[in-house]
Amino acid sequence: MTSPDDDYHDDDYHDDDYHDDVAVQPAFDELGRLSFAEHSLDSLLERVTAVAGRVLPGDPITSVTVLTRGRPTTVAASGPLATDLDELQYRLGDGPCVTAASTGRPTEIPDTARPTQWPEVARRAAEQGCGSVLSFPLPVREELTAALNVYARRFTVTDERTRRLVSRFASYAVVPVSNMYLYETAVERAGNLQTALDSRGVIDQAKGILMERYKLTADQAFRALTRVSMESNTKVRDVAQHLVGTGEFGAP
Repeated sequence: MTSPDDDYHDDDYHDDDYHDDVAVQPAFDELGRLSFAEHSLDSLLERVTAVAGRVLPGDPITSVTVLTRGRPTTVAASGPLATDLDELQYRLGDGPCVTAASTGRPTEIPDTARPTQWPEVARRAAEQGCGSVLSFPLPVREELTAALNVYARRFTVTDERTRRLVSRFASYAVVPVSNMYLYETAVERAGNLQTALDSRGVIDQAKGILMERYKLTADQAFRALTRVSMESNTKVRDVAQHLVGTGEFGAP
């Protein structure tokens, strides 16, 4: 007869994996409880990097790189070391975090004292007490392209056990992160749509006033609004709002 614990000793699942599961499951549960009502995207990402620093090996400083229109940005970091090394890679246009976020492949510097790639990044990392670097792409969800960057201070983070743990963490973290990203994007689009509708309404009112006052066509009235807009370096909507609100046709 075998006990349930015997199942953890097969070739595919080892004691280390079991202990990792027990140690990190509360952190994964914490990620699953993150609420839209309590967080913005920035604050949620700050929580993700803080949790990563607690549960990942190597006493790491962590960050999240997000690509927006192809440009990388650090949207959260658990310490200045990560921010500094991220920004160095952005200036160079290359490095583990840029590569992982843009290609969707895990990227690493196993030993910053003996780099085979990105020597300038490795040198700066070593000077700041970082022994190894692992950048792991967040699984692609909708429009989000990002990477979790792990800068380890105590020992290498590039062993297979750590890779599995970082991979699992990224899989859990991407769910609340991508959901919040899509939520904020939808809210922004809705706000932009409402602004556009409001602008169209006031511009139509202003066109009507000009058409009536100066006997213009609709096209002529709109061109008159845009001319004042360009001459005064003012938005067409603001010129229209000034006319509707005061009856005066000119720059507000």
